[in-house]
Amino acid sequence: MQGWQQQLVGVLAVLSWLAVLAAGATLLRRRWGQEAGEGPREWSRKLVHIGTGAVVPIAWGLGIAREIAVPAAAVVTLLAALNHRLRLLPAVEDVGRRSYGTVAYGASIALLLWCCWPQQPATVAAGVLVMAVGDGLAGLIGPLRPSPSWQVLGQRRSLLGTAVMALASAVVLILLASVATGPSLLWVLPIALAATALEQVGVAGIDNLTVPLGVAWLWQALGPS
Repeated sequence: MQGWQQQLVGVLAVLSWLAVLAAGATLLRRRWGQEAGEGPREWSRKLVHIGTGAVVPIAWGLGIAREIAVPAAAVVTLLAALNHRLRLLPAVEDVGRRSYGTVAYGASIALLLWCCWPQQPATVAAGVLVMAVGDGLAGLIGPLRPSPSWQVLGQRRSLLGTAVMALASAVVLILLASVATGPSLLWVLPIALAATALEQVGVAGIDNLTVPLGVAWLWQALGPS
C-alpha cells in the first residue's frame, strides 16, 4: 500500500470510529433523557471518554503520520471547546457540574502527539489509555455501589472508583508493556498509583490533562534509556 493510501485509510478509520462514538453517545442520551439521574446522564459522556482512547492504537497500527495526527488532534480539541461553549452535541457535555474535561482531554492528546509522535507511540498510548480506560471505568463503576468517599477540593471521590482507577490503569500498562518497549513490570504499579493520585485532583476536569501527561512522562522516564 502506498503512503498516501495508507494515510487515507488511517484517517477514514479514525473518523469512522469517532462517528460511531458520537452516534452511540447520542442514542444513549436519547434513551435515558433529561429526566434520568446524574449517573445515567453521564453514560453517554463516558462512552466518548473511554472510546476516544482507541484512536491512539488505531493511529499507531495504521501508521498515521505526524503531519496528519497533530493538526487533527488540535482541530478536535478546538471543536471540543466550541461544543463545550455552544452544546452542539449535548451528549458529550451532558454533565451536572462545571467541567472542562473534554477540552483538557483533547489538549492532552494533542500535546502528547506533538511531543512524542511517531517516534514514541507507546508513550502516547500509555498516557491516553490510562486516562480513557482507568478514569472512564472509575466514573462508571464508582457510583454504582455505595463505598466510603471523601472530597478533594470539592470533588467527591469514592473508594470503589479509586480502586477501579488503580486496577484498570495497572492492567492497561501491563498489556502495553507486553507489546511495546517501556518500563519493566516492576514500575507498572507505581505508575498506576501515580495516575490514581493525579486523578484525585479533578477540579473542573483538570485530571484529563494531568493524568495523561503525568503517566506519559513516567512511562518515558522509567523506560529503557
